[in-house]
Amino acid sequence: MVLKMIVHLFFIISGGTIGFLYIPEIVRLLDFTDAAWAASPYLGMVIGAIILFVISYFVAEFIVGFLRWIEEALIKIPVSDLLFGSFGLIGGLVIAYLVNIPLTDINIYLVSQVLPLFITILLGYFGFQVGFRRRDELMNLLNFNRKERDKKRVSDMEAPQQIRPKSKILDTSVIIDGRIADICQTNFLEGTIVIPQFVLGELQHIADSSDVLKRNRGRRGLDVLNRIQKELPVEVEIYEGDFEDIPEVDSKLIKLAKVIDGIVVTNDFNLNKVCDLQGVPILNINDLANAVKPVVLPGEELMVHVIKDGKEHNQGIAYLDDGTMIVVEEGHDYIGKKIEVLITSVLQTSAGRMIFAKPKLLEKAL
Repeated sequence: MVLKMIVHLFFIISGGTIGFLYIPEIVRLLDFTDAAWAASPYLGMVIGAIILFVISYFVAEFIVGFLRWIEEALIKIPVSDLLFGSFGLIGGLVIAYLVNIPLTDINIYLVSQVLPLFITILLGYFGFQVGFRRRDELMNLLNFNRKERDKKRVSDMEAPQQIRPKSKILDTSVIIDGRIADICQTNFLEGTIVIPQFVLGELQHIADSSDVLKRNRGRRGLDVLNRIQKELPVEVEIYEGDFEDIPEVDSKLIKLAKVIDGIVVTNDFNLNKVCDLQGVPILNINDLANAVKPVVLPGEELMVHVIKDGKEHNQGIAYLDDGTMIVVEEGHDYIGKKIEVLITSVLQTSAGRMIFAKPKLLEKAL
């Protein structure tokens, strides 16, 4: 209601000003009366105010709706985005003012009047875009300068400085996996845990899926995040920024790692490879899990429970306590039984580990 009254008031003042300046001139130009009062600027002011006041009743709703839309859009924009965009706009307008100073002295209407307006709009737009789209780099630069000043101050005081561990950025797959919470609980993961807002959005989208399996995975990921944030002794930071020009979440993670000089934590094999190609540090949970598994070497003997058929003919499949799959050659006849096997070979990759074995009874028979 207040905003609508302001719009009406603006139209009344604008109409009065226009009427005061131009209606007397129009009356003299048309020369349809000899009365001096008809060309009075005060009468023109009243007429102009009334005309625009009447017009405002037809357009006020549209203007108020447009202003409300702008207000909602500004409220949704993160403070950092709005701040850096405003700084960029101010910088662009200052440069435009300096550029336009010599142009106003040129006695050509197009150059002295029209061109400065065009330059002001263009540089203001470019300044806002630069400040808005490069906000993450600017924030990283400011943080870097602040850290350098802190280092210099501590160095001048001849005090020892502790190197802060790099932030660890969690991707969607490692959150849904859940093992990251156990790793954080053991204090093996140092530094701040960074959870990007776009990763939270993807998790929420998965949790709202119509597919039951996807929905359960998404909700599991949200539960894991809740446990990390509330129950574990780690520092958690929600990164509010976004890279709107990058559609894929994995590409956004890589960009964020470069901007804040962080480390991506994942168990996604493909993301691992892309990070390696782009020189981004990465921690793969599967690599960690494989590294801490018990070492099994060819020639060792194990007691296993064969539970199902293998892919190849006459194979059996068993599992260690840690989930490692054991392919038992000639093990089909032992399905459902516990047997002693002899390890023949071990295949280990970032995707996991597979052990090949054969029943010890066959070895004795040979």
